[in-house]
Amino acid sequence: MMAYLLSLGAGLLVGVIYSLLNVRSPAPPAIALIGLLGILIGEQVVPIAKRALAGENILAVVKSDCAEHVLGKLPGDKTPTPKA
Repeated sequence: MMAYLLSLGAGLLVGVIYSLLNVRSPAPPAIALIGLLGILIGEQVVPIAKRALAGENILAVVKSDCAEHVLGKLPGDKTPTPKA
């Protein structure tokens, strides 16, 4: 139930931001795709910050963990996908 409430809250926040930017919802495809990219990148901010505070190499973290999450599994990548 908590995930649904968080999703509703995030949707409300995005709706308010769209209203402030005078963008109609649903947004035009280019704006929507850029917004989705922002969401994907924004999801990585907290894990990167935690690892930076732990003293890990940020570039290695971005290349290993964040790249697959943001870009998906790239063609030709033969490594097995870990099960969640």
